[in-house]
Amino acid sequence: MPEGDVVFRTARRLNEALAGVPLVRAELRWGELDGSGLVGRETLELVPRGKHLLHRVAGGWTLHTHLRMEGSWQVMSTADVGLRTLANRQLRVVVGTAGWTALGLRLGMVDLVRTEREGELVGHLGPDILGPDWDAALALANLGAEPERPVGEALLDQRNLAGIGTLYAAESLFLEKVHPWAPVTTLGEERLGALVGRARRLMHANLGDGRQTTTGSRRNGEEKWVHGRSGRECRRCGSLVRVAAVGQAPADRVIFYCPTCQGGLGPTDDGRPQGPLGSSRGRSGRY
Repeated sequence: MPEGDVVFRTARRLNEALAGVPLVRAELRWGELDGSGLVGRETLELVPRGKHLLHRVAGGWTLHTHLRMEGSWQVMSTADVGLRTLANRQLRVVVGTAGWTALGLRLGMVDLVRTEREGELVGHLGPDILGPDWDAALALANLGAEPERPVGEALLDQRNLAGIGTLYAAESLFLEKVHPWAPVTTLGEERLGALVGRARRLMHANLGDGRQTTTGSRRNGEEKWVHGRSGRECRRCGSLVRVAAVGQAPADRVIFYCPTCQGGLGPTDDGRPQGPLGSSRGRSGRY
């Protein structure tokens, strides 16, 4: 699932293409939603909220979308948008001006609501780790509200703080040498604050470039410490990185981690060999 920095960059790109200009096309291929009423109205702004996108349009309307696991937005010159492009069965939203058209592909959520009702869609979210209204104290209070919850699970709960996904959760936990299944209460406020601060710095560092890195290297295969690297050597200690589930079904997710650097096997990790992702050796391909 795209993380908050991806959504931030997407909002910025769409804002540059659409803001301040009337829409000449607004097609919503989502159930009974009808975007025709947006035609002729000016895009005011596109705002990221955690992993959600809010497309605010003059007249008090908001087009809300969420990328989920596979969604993406593409921007094309309107002159280049032909029948073949519009016939794509993966298209969920088409919004365009005379100059540029944005294509929402494989989107996981699409809503059209009055702007005053945005809170019904995103009001449950915690403070946005990349937002202008970021509130670290509130985020830490939210995380501490369930002291026995595994910290990896708590970080991924968007009600605590919005924007962190499995990539930044795993990388931050590794860099701070925190066991993903450690109860929140065992960290203490200072260490928990350092963990959240680490995630925020990593995400901010990637706002200007489409290729995510947490190591500082953008060379292929060198971008991450542990995420996506099960069955490969830990860059810090040389033992093998592993992957296991954190959280309760059906909301469980997977976390990559180094048992040596981070305090042992997770309770959901059976310890059996895991090969590199995509290989037939071991069991990590299931993730």
